[in-house]
Amino acid sequence: MAFLSLGITIFSIFCITRLPIFASESEAPNKHTLETYIVHVEAPDAHLMSHSQSEDLESWYRSFLPATTASTSEDETRLVYSYRHVFKGFAARLSPNHVKDMEKKNGFISARPQKPMSLHTTHSPNFLGLTQNTGFWKHSNYGKGVIIGVLDTGVLPEHPSFSDKGMPPPPARWKGKCQFNHTTCNNKIIGARYFSAEYLSPLDDDGHGTHTASTAAGNFVEGANVFGSANGTAAGVAPLAHLAIYKVCCGEGDILAGMDAAVEDGVDVLSLSLGLETINFRQDAIAIGAFSAMQKGIFVSCSGGNGGPFSGLVRNGAPWILTVGASTIDRKLGARAVLGNKQQFDGQSAFQPRNFPKKLFPLVYAGMLNASDEYAPYCFNESLSQSNIRGKIVVCELGGPRIQKGAVVKSGGGVGMILLNYEEYANTTSADVHVIPTTHLSYADGLKIKAYINSTRNPSATISFQGTLIGDDHHAPVVAAFSSRGPNYPSPGILKPDILGPGVNILAAWPTSVENKHNTKSTFNIISGTSMSAPHLSGVAALLKSAHPHWSPAAIKSAIMTSADVVNLAHNPIEDEKSLPANVFATGAGQVNPSRANDPGLIYDINPKDYVSYLCGLNYTNRQVGIFLQRRVNCSVESSIAEAQLNYPSFSINFYGKSTSQVYTRTVTNVGEADSSYRVVISPPRGVDVQVEPTTLKFSKINQKLKYEVKFKLLASAPNTTFVQGFLKWTSQNHSVRSPIAVSLKELH
Repeated sequence: MAFLSLGITIFSIFCITRLPIFASESEAPNKHTLETYIVHVEAPDAHLMSHSQSEDLESWYRSFLPATTASTSEDETRLVYSYRHVFKGFAARLSPNHVKDMEKKNGFISARPQKPMSLHTTHSPNFLGLTQNTGFWKHSNYGKGVIIGVLDTGVLPEHPSFSDKGMPPPPARWKGKCQFNHTTCNNKIIGARYFSAEYLSPLDDDGHGTHTASTAAGNFVEGANVFGSANGTAAGVAPLAHLAIYKVCCGEGDILAGMDAAVEDGVDVLSLSLGLETINFRQDAIAIGAFSAMQKGIFVSCSGGNGGPFSGLVRNGAPWILTVGASTIDRKLGARAVLGNKQQFDGQSAFQPRNFPKKLFPLVYAGMLNASDEYAPYCFNESLSQSNIRGKIVVCELGGPRIQKGAVVKSGGGVGMILLNYEEYANTTSADVHVIPTTHLSYADGLKIKAYINSTRNPSATISFQGTLIGDDHHAPVVAAFSSRGPNYPSPGILKPDILGPGVNILAAWPTSVENKHNTKSTFNIISGTSMSAPHLSGVAALLKSAHPHWSPAAIKSAIMTSADVVNLAHNPIEDEKSLPANVFATGAGQVNPSRANDPGLIYDINPKDYVSYLCGLNYTNRQVGIFLQRRVNCSVESSIAEAQLNYPSFSINFYGKSTSQVYTRTVTNVGEADSSYRVVISPPRGVDVQVEPTTLKFSKINQKLKYEVKFKLLASAPNTTFVQGFLKWTSQNHSVRSPIAVSLKELH
């Protein structure tokens, strides 16, 4: 999410919509009061609808716009988007006074200013167990025939990752458009559209969209690397899936328009590496749009955000969305700091100069160069401009654009940079494409380096570059420091994030050469963030959709979650950025395991109508629930359920201010062997008694459904802590179906 292609490299782009033109100056509201509003209205009565439902909807929407003297032309400018699929409503340029007038009209529900949203691999498919010409990758036909819609900053279609070599034609059901001016789409990129008056084409002028699209479904490209590092064959997770590109960044109205178009065009999977801060789903454009997509059988994968390691900042937490956290892979681009006292500290950098001298250089801590400047440790331009750093290696603190720090050091005559993590990021380091010899080190190693500098009159160091190291890190996968954590504030009874995917130092396509090469289009970059992990899961969903075309979005999500890995390569529990066992609000169900997800044994399915009871249980008003359903709803007539009663593949139980004994049911569907028996295994959270009835589930046919009941009881022995965690799993001879359990004992502030 966040244009944090990184928890680590931070991008921030906001889209600006042009102002309308008025017939005369006297008729125009103050320019500064005009904003793009997202307007929700009721569906028009059936008798108002004719054979052309699309035209009738737009006419209905225009009836809410303020009266003008130049009605047609001004309406065209005022009405930014008419939504037909994601919800009933529109985006329009309005003043607060216009909205007040609109509120008096029959059929009006709500209007609010749109919010800007932030954008939140040669090896990662292999790390996930996907191997060419064998196993699940082959069995799923590499995602052949599945269409992944990517809502992002656009794409560079000429990149070899988007070659259509070996690709079949688009499915006959495809209805999308190609809006490139300079080229045409092909059998890989089968559609490309752009939204907002700021854009003239779906071309990517940022890089983020090209990177995410190629991560999800890029074709095979040999010799992919950055400065010779991470060299290998690049491929997306679903390399034979089709791509539909929607350039939307980053206003709410644009994103809703992109989702609306994607639903109409016929995508199978939606991938969004962006989001916004919200306290409820009814004001979350992505949650509303994703609900309509889910109703039409479209799987939606979203980044969970880059707000970690702090609690409660996970984004895109609606239960009909797969919410993805970020983890490391077992590849490092080694860069070792060697000090004058022979101490050595291993870090990372994508820039790996082969001719950097092995001799020791004077070492200086930037914070000591200008003690009166509180920003000096961060190597900002003004802080170092008056300092003598020529011929020295400069130690800089993390904070602000990392690559820019190196540029500042280089412009001052420095020969290298050692970048130190701040305490919260602990051991999560990035392999950036630096402009100067650099290594990025952990917080603990940074303390030792600063202690060394303070211990001697003439500190010195050099940087030794180790190249690409694969399989050397048995701690992988590790939860990235920046990966947003739960609990899920808009709905605490739904555990989020759902899953972890590769999101640290991911190599994928880039529209320009970070090495300033002008003789090739095979250009790549290495960046990090949940923006990178979400398209990995979009690709996995495409593989599962190809292998199991009749599975619902909830079934695919269940298969991904209940089959996830909970241990690292060393067979120890997955760790966090501090090398401690990661908690369930960081990992969700665990690290995705695509091959196991293909054969989960049991699934927790959810019918779209089941979400009505869930939404009513959130105490939303009838009108607020109706926004999602696009029809009138009466929650007093509908059944209403507690959040934790939704047939979700995980459990999030809240005891604070609630009953100390709670009972919930789940229904599982057999998608494994016809005759199979599962017994329950429970690892109860500390201080909580967990009872399951029945303790054995016996199936006699495929697609048979069976129910079980879980009783959670808070014990007097419960610890004085915020939350506790455990799991329950159903095991058979061939399957293990695991559901994590989070129990909140106190409200998190």
